[in-house]
Amino acid sequence: MLGRTLAALAALALTGCNAHDPSTASAPENRALLDKVEIMDLLSRYYSNFGADSSLGFNAFYTDDAVFDVNGHVGKGKAGIQGIYASLKGENPADRGTFHMLMTNPVIDVNGDSATARLLWTGILNTKIDGPPEFVEQGREYDKLVKKDGKWLIAKRVVIADSGLPPSFKDTYTPRKDYNISKD
Repeated sequence: MLGRTLAALAALALTGCNAHDPSTASAPENRALLDKVEIMDLLSRYYSNFGADSSLGFNAFYTDDAVFDVNGHVGKGKAGIQGIYASLKGENPADRGTFHMLMTNPVIDVNGDSATARLLWTGILNTKIDGPPEFVEQGREYDKLVKKDGKWLIAKRVVIADSGLPPSFKDTYTPRKDYNISKD
């Protein structure tokens, strides 16, 4: 929470906004910037769960009726999303070493209480301290987000692998060059 607050204050300072003056903090361009910082924080926390022992779990990031499409395997609602993650047992790179997900090239568009985000993700596995890291997977993510009770949540998430496809997705995977989450 402190990290998110500091990031938001830094963003406000860069735009000349005074966080203690409601007339500048509520300006639409400043609110949109704060929303982008909050969404990036949400996505960073989501990806920090990979390879971690987190009590928060992935469901906390989704709306109750969210849709999660991973390489054509679609889960609906929190139970469906949890089912997708449960089905990956034995295919988790974190079982073979220290695993990290990198997010790059984020593009976040905010429109009031809804937003879209797209980014690249890269999975890196470290199996031994004296060896180089392995790039084990990479792909793209497209998100539709909504703000509920002041908190950003994922309403729809589409993940498309470009490499490192887990075996359990071979039957549902269809190559998709690009995806426009705004049209959903």
